Amino acid sequence: MTGGEGFRDEVRLFRSRMTARRRSIRFTAVLEESRNKLWGAHLGIPDALAAALIAGGSHRVLCTLNGTAEYPTALMPRGDGSFVIRVNKKFRATLGLQYGDRVEVALQRDESQYGLPMPEELSEALRQDREVHELFHSLSAGRRRTLLYLVGSAKGVETRIHRAVTVVRHLRANQGKVNYRELYAALRRNEQPTRDSRR
Repeated sequence: MTGGEGFRDEVRLFRSRMTARRRSIRFTAVLEESRNKLWGAHLGIPDALAAALIAGGSHRVLCTLNGTAEYPTALMPRGDGSFVIRVNKKFRATLGLQYGDRVEVALQRDESQYGLPMPEELSEALRQDREVHELFHSLSAGRRRTLLYLVGSAKGVETRIHRAVTVVRHLRANQGKVNYRELYAALRRNEQPTRDSRR
């Protein structure tokens, strides 16, 4: 590679990184069936765009499919040096997607603090307990996102409150360690009165 070609490659990469930082990058990809049963399908990301998005170390992005379905996700390594984004069953059903369909994709770096929205109920519960607030923020980024999803995925306010309080109590009782089996059991136990009150 000549010096001029190397310089032009650096310029292209720099421009791609600037584009990724400033606004969404858009491309079309074919929906492929995944061997990973957790999400079932994925979309391949062009190598240059993937390199621009992960520059700086974070793989978290905000993904929009066909201009409507938006969700936070991560660039996942395919195993051959390339990356994909997962598309779960919910979004495939919402958009009526089948394997082999071409999908319009828009990706933007997720520069939020946690990679998922902080539910108001959990934010308030952490604000009221400084010790647990510290324990929560000592968790790995992945565990924090799991807890955010557990609370934020509930549709009703009362259920989110129950889950937030349960998470806080679990972290306090376990000194910041997360035992998912115990936590899920506590969530089921504490949400039962909410379900019973609706009958």
